[in-house]
Amino acid sequence: MKINTSSALLAALGLALSLGGCNSAMMAYKKGVRHYDAGEYNLALTQFQKATKGSVDPARLNYYTAESYRLSNRFGEAVPFYQKALEANTAEPDARFNYAYALKSQGNYAGALEQLQQYVASAPRTTAKPVLDKAKREIETLKAINIIAANKSLITLQNVGAVNSPGSEFGPVVRGEELIFTASRKEQVYKNNGLPMLGLYKTKLSNALSGQKPDETGTVPAPELFSQNVFQDNVNEGTPAFSKDGKAMVFARGNTGKRKGGLDVDLYISRLGEGNVWSQPQRLPISDSLAWDGSPAFSGDGRTLYFASNRAGGAGGIDLYRTSIDASGRFSRPVNMGRDINTPGDEMFPYVAPDAKLYFASDGHPGLGKLDVFVATRSGGVTRVANMGQPINSPADDFGLIYTKPTEGYLTSNRGGGKGDDDIYFFQEGPAPDTTTIAQNPPGAPKTVRYFLAGTVSANETPIAPLDSARVRIIDDATGQPIAEVTTGQPGTFGKYPVQEGKDYTVLAERKGYLTRRESFSMQGRSIPQIFLTKPQTDTTFNVALLLDRATLNRTFVLENIYYDLDKYNIRPDAAAELDKLVAILQDNPTLKIELSSHTDVRAPDAYNLRLSQNRAKSAVEYIVSKGIDASRMTAKGYGETQLVVKNAKTEEEHQRNRRTEFKILEL
Repeated sequence: MKINTSSALLAALGLALSLGGCNSAMMAYKKGVRHYDAGEYNLALTQFQKATKGSVDPARLNYYTAESYRLSNRFGEAVPFYQKALEANTAEPDARFNYAYALKSQGNYAGALEQLQQYVASAPRTTAKPVLDKAKREIETLKAINIIAANKSLITLQNVGAVNSPGSEFGPVVRGEELIFTASRKEQVYKNNGLPMLGLYKTKLSNALSGQKPDETGTVPAPELFSQNVFQDNVNEGTPAFSKDGKAMVFARGNTGKRKGGLDVDLYISRLGEGNVWSQPQRLPISDSLAWDGSPAFSGDGRTLYFASNRAGGAGGIDLYRTSIDASGRFSRPVNMGRDINTPGDEMFPYVAPDAKLYFASDGHPGLGKLDVFVATRSGGVTRVANMGQPINSPADDFGLIYTKPTEGYLTSNRGGGKGDDDIYFFQEGPAPDTTTIAQNPPGAPKTVRYFLAGTVSANETPIAPLDSARVRIIDDATGQPIAEVTTGQPGTFGKYPVQEGKDYTVLAERKGYLTRRESFSMQGRSIPQIFLTKPQTDTTFNVALLLDRATLNRTFVLENIYYDLDKYNIRPDAAAELDKLVAILQDNPTLKIELSSHTDVRAPDAYNLRLSQNRAKSAVEYIVSKGIDASRMTAKGYGETQLVVKNAKTEEEHQRNRRTEFKILEL
């Protein structure tokens, strides 16, 4: 057969170009993933765009693209890529969850509700509880979105054109006659979102709004750098808070790009010195080196500092914390502000108004958008959180609200119609001349909720069997007094008993032949938001399930999550929290004597492992003794690697099962 040489060459060349294109696309995809893993989302997006010209798996490519937009706070742009990833049957379990919030940011509430309902229905058992709780709560919010949207106020907004730019401007505060704010104006670009790094800038209040006064040249002065000393070109700096006398400033600094997730953001303090010069910033000791700490705010009297952090031990996401400041300027240990304010979502940008009301931004409380502004008030020991309504809030991010006068102030939003990204807005209560206003809905009659607690007591066996004749006490933690004492009947049930908002309780169950057990129950964060109430009075009952273990000699119990640093035996904070549960067991069972044992895996010499495990067991016993438990009730024993649960362990998970802490009943 005669072959056309030129045609064959063209075909071969076409095949080579095709293969080259595929290889090029795959190389771009892999490079994009490396940028993604490093938290350089804007650089990742550039590579993922190149990868679309090849045959890269569309589920993975579109999911990474969507996540890159989301993690650089561009939710709206993520929407089509989440949709494509789901159409390509992505296996990522959080795709629908994040897709829902992206849809919500665009005001597509029906689409967001549908995605979250599918997410909850198909969520695997391994889904983290805070994430699942947030999804369920958001479903209820989306079902009531029309009620939330009906909350409108006579407030007018005005974009602060003299301050805003196509970049990001946010976090306004007022100091004297100046407006201090955060803006993306540095020369170095932040690889996360492609914008210039953030810094602190200032302008005169008189120049901030429209109608500002030109200088002698006839132009409006541009904002200027806040302080040369509070300026580092290769990090993000922002969200300043000033002390009552204006001579101390706390702000956030970090995002060097050296650690993924922005976990290198800490709080710093700078003080005003001679010559009206701000000092070189010093890191505050209250910062957590393993967390993101930011958006500080002082109380009106300057004695309390509020800030946001995603440090361990919170309600989930970013929480609000407070710390007291003594007369010498020392900060106390930060305290989480509780579940009435903090949710499994994010709470940020606190601000305490002159009337002592706390304003903050959240995506966990019922709202219109990704971040909404809320106000918290406390009365009679109960904290109530209310959405600020429209037009303060929108489907976009709304945050950083402050008042400069009783009826006016500033806030930040990335809603449509701005100059670009986050913009600063001036707001004023009441209609402005020649401005369309929004009618305010008349407040309805207050609705009340009665809360009750009930539960079950069962044997911790397979199958679980209800226990009758168990004595149950519900104790008010504030007073130490029981609000109810009852004996369970044949089904092993008890209740229901009234409980109050904002209070903490302990449920104690005891029965002969079983170890006494307690469960904590908090009403913090359990209050039903007013917008969800449809009747003048609503009754709701919470249920607690208590599982009692049989008290049998030589029975062994594994203490979960008792971890030690490599080759060390000091008690870490996370291990202390777990050991506190054993302290409670020993307190509730005063005749109990135990052996507390520690075990290692095989990845060290036998003699070394034996010494290490003995030291770890001894440290655990010493910790428990420090909590008031008699040392004679405990024996410390290290077994090293002599009692492996998984022999020939190969995976890290298998080694972890061998590295365990246990207690065994020696005497009842």
